[in-house]
Amino acid sequence: MLSFDASFFHNLSLGIWRSDVVAFLLVVFLVRLFLKSRSRIRSTQLHGPKSNNVLFGVLPQVSPMSGGMDNYFKRAIADYGTVFNLPSGFGRQDLVVCDAKAISHILSRDTFTYYRPAFARVLTDILFGQGIFSFENDGHRRLRKALTPAFSNAAIRSYIETFNDNSFKMKAAWDSIIDAVAGGSATIEVQQWMNNLALENLGRTGFSHHFGALEGKRPELIDAFDSFQSPGNMGFASKMVFLLSTNFPVLLNLPTKHTKMMRRVRYAMKGIADDVLEKAKAELETNAAGEKITDKSIVGLLVKAESTSGNLSMTSEEVLAQNSLFFAGYETTSITLTWALIELCRNPQVQEKLRQEVNTKLQGADPTWEEITLGLPYLDAVTQETLRVHGPVHNIRREAFEDDVLPLSKPVQTTSGTSTSEIIVAKGQGIHIPTTCINTSEDLWGPDAAEYKPERWLGELSPGAQAIQGHHHVLSFGEGQRFCLGRHFALANFKSALVNLVRHYSFELPNGKDTIIGKHFGAINRPKVEGEKGPRVPLLIRRVD
Repeated sequence: MLSFDASFFHNLSLGIWRSDVVAFLLVVFLVRLFLKSRSRIRSTQLHGPKSNNVLFGVLPQVSPMSGGMDNYFKRAIADYGTVFNLPSGFGRQDLVVCDAKAISHILSRDTFTYYRPAFARVLTDILFGQGIFSFENDGHRRLRKALTPAFSNAAIRSYIETFNDNSFKMKAAWDSIIDAVAGGSATIEVQQWMNNLALENLGRTGFSHHFGALEGKRPELIDAFDSFQSPGNMGFASKMVFLLSTNFPVLLNLPTKHTKMMRRVRYAMKGIADDVLEKAKAELETNAAGEKITDKSIVGLLVKAESTSGNLSMTSEEVLAQNSLFFAGYETTSITLTWALIELCRNPQVQEKLRQEVNTKLQGADPTWEEITLGLPYLDAVTQETLRVHGPVHNIRREAFEDDVLPLSKPVQTTSGTSTSEIIVAKGQGIHIPTTCINTSEDLWGPDAAEYKPERWLGELSPGAQAIQGHHHVLSFGEGQRFCLGRHFALANFKSALVNLVRHYSFELPNGKDTIIGKHFGAINRPKVEGEKGPRVPLLIRRVD
């Protein structure tokens, strides 16, 4: 009699599973080739980079975690112009669009022809559950409408006090560090502090939750975000699945190491979501008794907006899904603040000019909503220039859900040698809008486009830049019907923090202005001082007040 141990059955089932996956991929590959051959007939044939990688095309080069996306797109734009084809594996030809007129058409608030691609929606569902990033059309409109009151000017005005309070908590911690070192200055790793500040601001205003990050606590959520962000934590299988998921989103449901880390981000917020629900229920009961509701947090307001006749229509899972706001607000704000401090170090004249404006206009008082919105023009210029040069999102992805004709501001050459001012886009075709390349394009911004010059915002922008319809003519917050709902919240968060930093401290790079700044590559890239392990940005900080 034959005998088999457990490992035999495990290996047998694993082999069957692998063969099923291979067979599945082969069938989908053949179907994909057939569909793409038809789409190539319908879509305008353009020049573009070539690739011999039948599985991935050039996706490994343009993945955020590759570290080469911006440079790759810049070289391709120089070679092929503002609109070109991009091989993306399995016979797929995506479209890269850097033409201002075409971008406005794709992101137009009046059309829903172009959606977020399926793999991006599956990815956010795994990370957060079905929140605002998961839906299109009516579902997206419903959630935007529900969230809008939490991001109104009146709501954000009430958050400024929280932002200022947290800035002073950080100041107290920094003063203690400086006081412990002789000479009135200290080297402080600022990026982690910007993480802590952004997390605490989002925690209190977003969820009425105090993480204690500014008091030395290490919330589990930060560990979950950091593990997900680090490409070093991705094994070979995870990388393969991540790249293949662009064409086969269902693969993201496989239990790889990386997808497990993504789910860890989701469940790190579950306790907080449950607390928000309990508070909302209690306040609805209190309101029924005629007393004033006090919880004005973003998710608290969302729960109330979704309530009907005092009964909650939102489940804990639905509340949990709104922690997508954390990823959108926490990562982007902390990264942009860190870049702002780096640029102030590189440009000491900008740092001093900003400090003088803050001290002259505020006279030592806490910044208000009105002051950071309208009363500090050079602060606004520094903010806009930081977002232009160092926008945290480098590539907007869309997919055509029906055939369309894309208008261009300048004609391009097709592969047949003809010139055209319109591009036929086939249903299912992927779209890349490389925002960093567009925000720093010499054609749009002039010959000094790559330079950090806040003064450009104090005069009239070039006609090319004005052709971009995004917030203040940059694409860092997107454009059109899916523009960043929390952009005014993010700007208030950023500006209040920067005001409170420059009024109390001066900043220098550890090796002066020549300090080399690199990037730590992940789902969203972070700055780092070259030679440091991980995304660390130590700066020499001294008190000036």
